[in-house]
Amino acid sequence: MNTPLAERLRPYTLDDYIGQKHLIGKNASLRKLIESNNIPSIIFWGPPGVGKTTLAKIIANTTQRVFYNLSAINSGVKDVREVIEKAKKNKFFDTPNPILFIDEIHRFSKSQQDSLLGAVEQGIITLIGATTENPSFEVISPLLSRCQVYILKAFDKTDFDKIIARAVKNDKILKTKNIKLVETDALYGFANGDGRKLLNLLDLIVNNITDDIIEIDNKTVLNILQKNIAVYDKNGEMHYDIISAFIKSIRGSDPNAAVYWLARMIEGGEDPKFIARRLVILAAEDIGLANPNAILLANACFDAVNKIGFPESRIILSEAVIYLATSPKSNSAYMAIKQAQDEVRKTGNLSVPLHLRNAPTKLMKDLDYSKNYKYAHSYKDNFIDMEFLPQELKTKDFYKAGTNNKENEIKKKLMSKWKDKYNF
Repeated sequence: MNTPLAERLRPYTLDDYIGQKHLIGKNASLRKLIESNNIPSIIFWGPPGVGKTTLAKIIANTTQRVFYNLSAINSGVKDVREVIEKAKKNKFFDTPNPILFIDEIHRFSKSQQDSLLGAVEQGIITLIGATTENPSFEVISPLLSRCQVYILKAFDKTDFDKIIARAVKNDKILKTKNIKLVETDALYGFANGDGRKLLNLLDLIVNNITDDIIEIDNKTVLNILQKNIAVYDKNGEMHYDIISAFIKSIRGSDPNAAVYWLARMIEGGEDPKFIARRLVILAAEDIGLANPNAILLANACFDAVNKIGFPESRIILSEAVIYLATSPKSNSAYMAIKQAQDEVRKTGNLSVPLHLRNAPTKLMKDLDYSKNYKYAHSYKDNFIDMEFLPQELKTKDFYKAGTNNKENEIKKKLMSKWKDKYNF
């Protein structure tokens, strides 16, 4: 079986690695750690095809460490424990920790991630995890706190130029062919910052041209890819582009486009539960308080898809997608929690005001815990004007109502109750 072009060209040294100069360029932080052989546990966060796996292998190669490789898709706690046992048995006084690389670590459950903690804490292994999702939400806090997070960026045009030049010059198959790049806009556009996808597309295009001189221009790329693009790869590649287009179409209130991208995913064999999960997230993030029924319908869609499966689920998904695309939009709830989290990170653990504290003991009452708290239900309209934020934050506004009918009602209610405190 032919080895894919992306695998044939995988670099093995830092000098051959393309991109991520902010991490491994001259005097960059990660490069210094690698060259000093002082490797912490690491989470690489970035889009597909930007070299996360390659960089992990280069670290192991450069620092001469044993390299264990697990994929979170098909590995469990048992596999993790087996690797940890191997690492213990192979540990000698002078040998550096072996590296355990876990691809798509965000797919590990809490219990699976918990199984890594002891080995990371004790220095039995050095963990390198790769994820396309925000590790703040997908990696458990105890594990995340023991890892250094590095963000990898999508490849730009300069990176792509270098990747293509290396492929044409160095690959044992491509260098035997007469390849001329006349235009790269379409090729780079389809690759969309993903180096692995770029090389797979290049391989596909070259294999579809039988002329002695292989001229690659925009028209040729479009013709070949349109013939071959059932290239929806639910395990990576175009998967992320299609789901991005799908979400943006619903957010942009375009039901035609949303249903089209839904059809692309269905025809490509995407898991209907994955699509339904994304709809629940979108209902909260992009529709939110403009239409609180949206999350109820999205959740009902998820439940129904779980019970029914394809092909009938396509109708349920289509109904939900059209409803969400045509719904009024607001991201006020998303922005409120985002800003509140930013404030917490900035200000730390501010004291809970005394009147809001619980007072189950006499000592706490003597310390004025819960003193001056006013029980809202004892007042007219079940409301009393009282400060509920820490003193340092009393002027902060986290919730900013959106401009839609539902939130206009919310604004009026808040302003009538709170006067100047909620002055939208």
